Amino acid sequence: MEFLIIENKPERARAFDEMGVDRIFLDLEIIGKIERQGHLDTVISQHHQIEDIDPIKKELQQSKLLVRCNPIHEHSSSEINEIIGRGADIIMLPFFKSHFEVEHFLAIVDGRVGTTLLLETPEAFCRIDNILALKGIEEIHIGLNDLHLGMGLNFMFELISTGVVDYLVKKIEEKGLKFGIGGIANLEGGLIPGKSILSEHVRLGSSMAILSRSMTNSFNNNLDGIGEEVKRLRAFEAFLLKQNETYFREAHADFVRAVNNLVEKKIKTSG
Repeated sequence: MEFLIIENKPERARAFDEMGVDRIFLDLEIIGKIERQGHLDTVISQHHQIEDIDPIKKELQQSKLLVRCNPIHEHSSSEINEIIGRGADIIMLPFFKSHFEVEHFLAIVDGRVGTTLLLETPEAFCRIDNILALKGIEEIHIGLNDLHLGMGLNFMFELISTGVVDYLVKKIEEKGLKFGIGGIANLEGGLIPGKSILSEHVRLGSSMAILSRSMTNSFNNNLDGIGEEVKRLRAFEAFLLKQNETYFREAHADFVRAVNNLVEKKIKTSG
């Protein structure tokens, strides 16, 4: 599995590269994001700038540099061209709602660098067949946070516990595309422990996960601690890959129960 980490400081990017994080994630998305997520405890990378690409790229020996651009807007061509010109390896398109935006994005990139689509709107979910019919899509990341907000759900992991992600995965796999799902905390941390979430990734066939802010914060930004946790995540993934169908069926049932309990508490609290 490839791990991604959101970072714009060159010295930290170098450290993550050395510890084997697969992709350093520079986040330039601003348009509409504060309106959608400003009331939540989520990462809104207002201090990431397009100029950060150059110094980060120079520090990377193994990791790929992924840059999330803004949703399609009137200046998308110039923004994407500059991102490519500065040296990004992969560009991520967020918050698209139809195949027209994806088609426009792919046309601008024109195969010059890798691309990934961040599927995170109810509209894109409903139009998934038209989107997947496009030629040139390389990979898709299912964005649990915005998608659950758009659907009016109480907890982002409801998208997995209720089978929404399973539905999308089946569609994506039919096209033979690589995909990732949301983020992951440390193995024992988070409202749902990372062990349980990583088990769902393996059950579903996911090959990418973002190392969440809660994961890095749990080590008070101690890079050695983060590096050790990355090793633990990879070791647990190796364990999971050896397990049988019965293991995943039982682990999934435990995951669903845990999510349902949290959702019930949230519903009762909200009245």
